[in-house]
Amino acid sequence: MAPDDALAVVVHGRTESAVLVPLYLDAAGDPHAVFTKRRADLKRHPGEISFPGGRRDDEDDDLMDTALREAEEEIGLSRRHVDILGALPPTPTFVTDYAIYPFVGMIEAGHEWEIEPREVDTVLEFKLADVQAGYARRRLVRRGVPFRTDTYCVDDELIWGATARIVSDLLTRAGGLL
Repeated sequence: MAPDDALAVVVHGRTESAVLVPLYLDAAGDPHAVFTKRRADLKRHPGEISFPGGRRDDEDDDLMDTALREAEEEIGLSRRHVDILGALPPTPTFVTDYAIYPFVGMIEAGHEWEIEPREVDTVLEFKLADVQAGYARRRLVRRGVPFRTDTYCVDDELIWGATARIVSDLLTRAGGLL
């Protein structure tokens, strides 16, 4: 969807946030997505796989600006190296009460990541076909509560929650590219 259309969607969540969904094509033309693995000692979403992003700051022009700023802060991806393709439907987080607005951007392959060590443990680059192949509905337990949810597992890295919902929307729209 167009970024302005995504910004017009109201989603439940007390805190507005945005993520960048960086995509690139490898030498064979296969699409890849760039994720971050959050540090295990963080207060919110510790050790989880996510896209670079975070809360909107007062100085951000809009939520797309938030996504671009956060990607630069977290993994060193300059906004001038991102070609925004569009947006995906916003999604809420249930425990932390965030409204997440995802923006999809194309980047060049082979970027050298500059990780923000206070937030990011590592950068993960997964072929979208591998992400799609790793889909399963799994039983997880978080904070002592069991639940069934959609997940994606690649190289023993588990994508779940809001990031899995964003991935599902991405794969639905990118199906012709895989």
